[in-house]
Amino acid sequence: MKRSKTDGMGRRTGRVPAVAATPRKAGTRRIARDLATAGLLLTIGVLVAGPAHAVPPLKGPPVEVLYVERKVEHLPPLNNEEPIPDDLGRAGAELGIKDSNASGRFVGVALAMKSVVVAPGADIRSAVTAALGPSRVRFIAVNAPADDLLAIADMPATHDAAILNLGATDTRLRDADCRANVLHTSASRAMLADALMQFLVFKRWPKILLVSGPHPADKDYADALRRSAKKFGAKIVGEASYDAQGGDIRDTALREFALVTRGAAHDVVAVADEENEFGTSLPYNTDLPRPVVGTQGLTPAAWGRPVEAWAAAQLQGRFKKLAGRDMRPTDYAGWMATHAVGEAAVQLKSADPAAIHDLLMSPSFEVGGFKGRSLSFRAWDGQLREPIFDLWPGAVVATAPLDGFLHPRTDLDSLGIDEPESRCTSRRGQPRT
Repeated sequence: MKRSKTDGMGRRTGRVPAVAATPRKAGTRRIARDLATAGLLLTIGVLVAGPAHAVPPLKGPPVEVLYVERKVEHLPPLNNEEPIPDDLGRAGAELGIKDSNASGRFVGVALAMKSVVVAPGADIRSAVTAALGPSRVRFIAVNAPADDLLAIADMPATHDAAILNLGATDTRLRDADCRANVLHTSASRAMLADALMQFLVFKRWPKILLVSGPHPADKDYADALRRSAKKFGAKIVGEASYDAQGGDIRDTALREFALVTRGAAHDVVAVADEENEFGTSLPYNTDLPRPVVGTQGLTPAAWGRPVEAWAAAQLQGRFKKLAGRDMRPTDYAGWMATHAVGEAAVQLKSADPAAIHDLLMSPSFEVGGFKGRSLSFRAWDGQLREPIFDLWPGAVVATAPLDGFLHPRTDLDSLGIDEPESRCTSRRGQPRT
């Protein structure tokens, strides 16, 4: 088999099984668009776009994207780790605007972003109403907890907008609490858990000891692991809870975690600690010499510093130049949110917000994401289909879906809530892919 090649967005262009080749007629246009986003048009601009004076004028005012963020207070990091960046998510959205304009200039379309940051405790609906004003913004990127996202989605002023969720991983937003006007560029906890569980089953490490923190998000992550273990035939052989409050885990981890992780025979210790109160101190402090997986240790994520295949190193470099730091999963989701709007505009060669909205919400819409294949949104819950990486800080260990985990539609649908099990009713009746 010939070695796979990639275009500027990391999509395969060579002979790769189960991935359709780009039609020859559209191939030049698609590769040109993707290379523009990758920042490579300096080398091929004469061939693709012609002289600089041939760049067409804008076909209308810039397509506006409203970025809405809720500031969330986080616990101080342990072990002198890097704190959560103030621009987490927003920097990714800004890069998506910049990349979209680099490619959109060749077809006469541009994007602009207006940012609204809401303080803890403030009314997010009032902030969105004030930001919208009399204008009719059709694209709203939201980096906020689940209840804030639902509040924005249910506002009359946003009824016909495409709301892109880049910050909330709650599976319920793709299930019973879904909304027809919401697309999710952040991976759900169900997707993350499935990516991790596929790896454990592939490695024949199916016996799991689960250690959970006390917070609601920790419980949700633990629930996702339980569901995924049942889905793929792994087994939670024991469970323990741990609350780091009242002591200094850096001094007590050696003794306390040996007690917490004693139990039935197990292959791995899975940790659910989204606030990172104790999880980073768990590796090497377990009672038995076992790998730590989950929110710390070997971690499933949509993006991370070690990701570099499929031209991802180019995206990593552009982001670091913009933000001065490494790109995190929420940044990637922010980039994807604005990049998807820009990609729809470029495909249409139009700045008409209504037409861009319709294409973006269509199940036939595909977008590149530096992951080796075209990505799309699921019709039944609005979730972005995408590969998930199993990472430790130094490397990508595996990329899910792993070989052998098949699906009648696409192996990407082996990650997360599948259509037959979905309880999302607001999107029923929409066309399916």
